[in-house]
Amino acid sequence: MDIQSIGGNSYATTNPQTNIKLDDFLQLFVAQLNYQDPLEPVNNSEFLAQLAQFSSLEINRQSNDNSLSLLAIGSSDQALGLIGRSVEVNTQSGQAFIGDVTGVNFTQQGPMLTVKGADDSLLTDIKLGQITVVK
Repeated sequence: MDIQSIGGNSYATTNPQTNIKLDDFLQLFVAQLNYQDPLEPVNNSEFLAQLAQFSSLEINRQSNDNSLSLLAIGSSDQALGLIGRSVEVNTQSGQAFIGDVTGVNFTQQGPMLTVKGADDSLLTDIKLGQITVVK
């Protein structure tokens, strides 16, 4: 049974310096309390709204992190399932290479496959997105 293109998954990495952390938010929140106008303080509902917004953002961030972890696990499972299978790979030069998947290397960029051709030539660092046919 032939399976056409597996498709590639790419993962965006986030820069931890650009994300506001809970400690940063609390420091801003306390600074806002310290420097508010004592004659016109911010009402409780505004503070609660800010806390609710931050809580919502934190939950969304955690959900996104969990989704990325699930995608990485799925790609790893997919790569492991290809070991011993015959595949057709589109190389960077545009040539088709047919061989058997002999190994998987897990890197920051995702799983990289090693494919051994019929003439015992090895093609390494193959991304899942380069595979067009699985037999």
